[in-house]
Amino acid sequence: MKTVAPALALALSVVLAGSLTAALPARAADLGTLSRLSQSEFRLLSEDLGAALSFKPLIPAEALGITGFDVGVAVTATDLKHAQLLSKASGNQSVPSLLPAPSLRLHKGLPLNIDVGLSYTAAPDTDFSLWGAEARWAFLPGSTLLPAVALRGAFTSSSGVSQLKVQTTSADVSLSKGFAMLTPYAGAGVVWVKSSPAAGPLLREEKFSVTKVYAGLNVNLGINFAVEADSTGGVISYGVKAGLRF
Repeated sequence: MKTVAPALALALSVVLAGSLTAALPARAADLGTLSRLSQSEFRLLSEDLGAALSFKPLIPAEALGITGFDVGVAVTATDLKHAQLLSKASGNQSVPSLLPAPSLRLHKGLPLNIDVGLSYTAAPDTDFSLWGAEARWAFLPGSTLLPAVALRGAFTSSSGVSQLKVQTTSADVSLSKGFAMLTPYAGAGVVWVKSSPAAGPLLREEKFSVTKVYAGLNVNLGINFAVEADSTGGVISYGVKAGLRF
């Protein structure tokens, strides 16, 4: 039973991820009519996509330790402020206001309270994909009385969409404190967004930075769960992850 439960949790997460992402039409990930946007509309769309595609921690600040792993399947959903612009850039396809993004995630502990992590997102029935990476240093490792405090640097880069490439770089500080199987965490930082169109000479590349705050809860019951809320530039994302942490 103990070996079946983690596999079942991961399987359910995969099904959930696929179900949510199936709500997004294939053309919405193609952006074949991006050139219909004005520069100001492209900026607004870039703010939404920068928030949606930036790295989501979904993990406490405390270090995993040199033998530690955290592996799971996650789904984030971003409440787009300008879903109509994504629709306009996608041939007027219907686009959900909550933009889903499933991902596979792996974190590994290293010496000196340093963790590294990778994430991979792919949208079904499209060529869209998103890679993410992070490095996190718990310079205060935490104790029975004190929380762990960590610095994080992260990067994401999209591919597969010929009309647009979005890259984000972020830096934040986070803290967490474990209480038995519960570990609440929170953090704040900055996200730098680079949104590069390939829709002719009318649209220019947008580069900007926005603030980021987030909070979450990790629950380890043998099967590890994390839930998180994130505000990046005022655009709200919600995330859930299921997997193993050891």
